[in-house]
Amino acid sequence: MNRKRFEKNMKIDKQYVLSLLEGAKNTTRNEIDRILEKAGDKKGLEHSEIAALLEISDPEQTKRLFEVAGKIKRDVYGNRVVLFAPLYISDYCVNNCVYCGYKCANRFNRRRLTMDEIRKEVEILEAMGHKRLALEAGEDPENCPIEYVLEAIKTIYDTYEKNGVIRRINVNIAATTVENYQKLKEAQIGTYILFEETYDEDVYKKMHPNCIKGDYDYHTTAFDRAMEGGIDDVGAGVLFGLANPKFEVLSLMLHNQHLEEKYGVGFHTISVPRLRPAEGVTLEKFPHLVDDDMFKKIVAIIRIAVPYTGMILSTREDENMRKELLEYGISQVSAGSCTGVGGYQESMNGENVSQFKMADERTPQQVIEDLMSKDYIPSYCTACYRTGRTGEKFMNIAKSEKIHHMCKPNALTTLMEYAVDYGDEDFIKRTEVFIKKQAESIDRDDIKKFTLDNIDKLKNGERDLYI
Repeated sequence: MNRKRFEKNMKIDKQYVLSLLEGAKNTTRNEIDRILEKAGDKKGLEHSEIAALLEISDPEQTKRLFEVAGKIKRDVYGNRVVLFAPLYISDYCVNNCVYCGYKCANRFNRRRLTMDEIRKEVEILEAMGHKRLALEAGEDPENCPIEYVLEAIKTIYDTYEKNGVIRRINVNIAATTVENYQKLKEAQIGTYILFEETYDEDVYKKMHPNCIKGDYDYHTTAFDRAMEGGIDDVGAGVLFGLANPKFEVLSLMLHNQHLEEKYGVGFHTISVPRLRPAEGVTLEKFPHLVDDDMFKKIVAIIRIAVPYTGMILSTREDENMRKELLEYGISQVSAGSCTGVGGYQESMNGENVSQFKMADERTPQQVIEDLMSKDYIPSYCTACYRTGRTGEKFMNIAKSEKIHHMCKPNALTTLMEYAVDYGDEDFIKRTEVFIKKQAESIDRDDIKKFTLDNIDKLKNGERDLYI
């Protein structure tokens, strides 16, 4: 490994990535088989090996790729699936991003939620059973300053609806300063999320004309500043469809490695959104759209390359795609999402203010029911964040593969809490049967007892139980 590559702030070496992609074109079947065999050790891959996997086209090797990724996912995450929902608080934006419905060139009545309106949105989300939110906002220093974001975070944490309470707020706002990241850390956010959109600098500049976000270097070094500001859980992603997807995957891995080398921990999560139609955005102008087959390979390869990094899929993807990707990559999904400012209140009034077209409109309970029918454990757990198991500490536990001793009982406990608070009598009974069956596979008697005892504790009114 060339350590000098990671001594300074982040900068993608475009020629290096292109050389990897060019060299991978001559990868043999035997070499692919060797890499897939190596991948099963969950120790990561060399850049050239990731590039080689991106060239897989043979159906049998593609099947093998999915099998290896699926085993890795089960080894690390078991059958748990974390649930969350986005909360859009402002669509004011000074940027003119080509692919985004919020771009300033689009003329519509823009909105920033008041604190009372945020409370109403949160109460609706809490009534759905949500415990984890992703706060989203456009970039506008005047109409959506950091002070407004911080006030919104405090309002969300202070809002309660019967048994509902938001226990973790992940924040997806524009790249900012070390000082502002320190403020976000003090506000007790969970993960700071930023989408790089594309790592191809030439494409990036074309996608962000005449806007603050057009500073490629400032954007790609945001996680360095976040880490310097004390935030040790960061989540990345690109918008697949803007540039060569193979280039994007390799660049994500380089960025992750940079953070590991410099700060001791890489991405806590990686999101994989695909470009979707939006207001003023049609797909005909984008030559790098990712089809379903390539998208599935991308998810599997990322899972293989970074076995212990969470992978997030939103409601941009339909129910069938979400089901398939859960098998070999994805560990977190949104449920019951609205992707517009004030969207939850508006949806109750029969209106739609989505930022982009969604493909999965199931309610949280429908998602939960479907996950359980496929033997997945829907999880609302936020324990690691609140017990300080974040950043490098979390990754060390995850890589020891002992984290399931905490994650599975906590996931089952939050599922039972959801059932008691939001389910009818039949749903509670079915959930209890499911939890008891799942608990049988817990290999430590004390943890199994903890999980089963929590069923009665929750029925008797106790809440927020976790290891």
